[in-house]
Amino acid sequence: MTTTTLMPKDHAVTGTSDLALLVLEDGTIVRGRAYGARGVTFGEIVFSTGMTGYQETLTDPSYHQQIVVMTAPHVGNTGVNDEDRESSRIWVSGYVMRDPARRPSNWRSQRSLDEELQAQGVVAISDVDTRALTRRLREGGVLRAGIFSGEALPDVVDARTESELREQVLASPEMAGADLSGAVTTTEAYVVEPTGDFAGKEPIGTIAALDLGIKAMTPQRMAERGLRVHVLPAATTLEEVQELAPDGVFFSNGPGDPQTAEHAVDLLRGVLDARIPFFGICFGNQLLGRALGFGTYKLAYGHRGINQPVQDVTTGKVEVTAHNHGFAVDAPIGDATTAPYDDGRYGRVLVSHVGLNDNVVEGLQCLDLPAFSVQYHPEAAAGPHDAAYLFDRFVDLLTSTTKDHA
Repeated sequence: MTTTTLMPKDHAVTGTSDLALLVLEDGTIVRGRAYGARGVTFGEIVFSTGMTGYQETLTDPSYHQQIVVMTAPHVGNTGVNDEDRESSRIWVSGYVMRDPARRPSNWRSQRSLDEELQAQGVVAISDVDTRALTRRLREGGVLRAGIFSGEALPDVVDARTESELREQVLASPEMAGADLSGAVTTTEAYVVEPTGDFAGKEPIGTIAALDLGIKAMTPQRMAERGLRVHVLPAATTLEEVQELAPDGVFFSNGPGDPQTAEHAVDLLRGVLDARIPFFGICFGNQLLGRALGFGTYKLAYGHRGINQPVQDVTTGKVEVTAHNHGFAVDAPIGDATTAPYDDGRYGRVLVSHVGLNDNVVEGLQCLDLPAFSVQYHPEAAAGPHDAAYLFDRFVDLLTSTTKDHA
């Protein structure tokens, strides 16, 4: 076991009441300062490279059961408000920072980050050399971890008690094989009506959006384009979807291992069989891949941040995009291929988008069905907005399909 300070040289913890320990499953012990709520939390430790948008990160349901390390050195500068959140609560299981702001400084701020984390019971640790920690995760892959502070810390921190803390981490659940959509989905269906120039007008189309961990900005982006969006629980059946007579179906982002999402995959195959236009993002992209017969696999450390370069191979355009995924689709890049499920039942498929950092599949486009998906987040709060055109592509797909069936 390795005890590592990973604390900037000009930082020091005075007194055990301020001490927090970050314990990795490989035995690494990181000392820092307690922040947010005191106690203990466990999760898969991942890093986010976004320089802005920490409130959107905290409230993204895709981070359920994950401890997030922020590579940006300063966090909390703009405080917390009630407008920028992506869901009704913070979903990260823990938070790791270098330099939290002493006080927020922004006209929209309603409270500090520390106050928000305490109010929602989120255990965090600060004064950590997060870039050194990130290098470790990049080299060795993501791990399970725990943050211990307050009464969760033993009275004496030594080799024996550190070993006991590690045993608690090793007893926590792994992300591979985790079925988490049911924990983050809405309990009741709700409707987002057209907004902006389309407010009060008859919608140009109706969307059935399966909430697998949806971010609030996603149905908002569709509503801005004149769509009425029915946001549905993850357990919704094909029959319940068809009762809405939707012009299109959408699958959202979400946490967990796509190999566990059997119900959603079966539902999606019913949508594809019915030739209802489909659009999926993030987890929805992985589920389209599975429905088509491709495999998925766990990435070593994933993509999380708002600065990931992706190429749309159908146009040649390179986009800077927002990502949050630890799994990817295993599909052949290059020429179109026949989807392997049920002897080619769904026709030809093209890997439409490719990650330029590591050649990971970032999008799928069905050539014989009205369906496509991307692995990243085109709603992109808090940016960038290079991929916003994908919502327009969805509108074009469902309106053209409606005309073809007229």
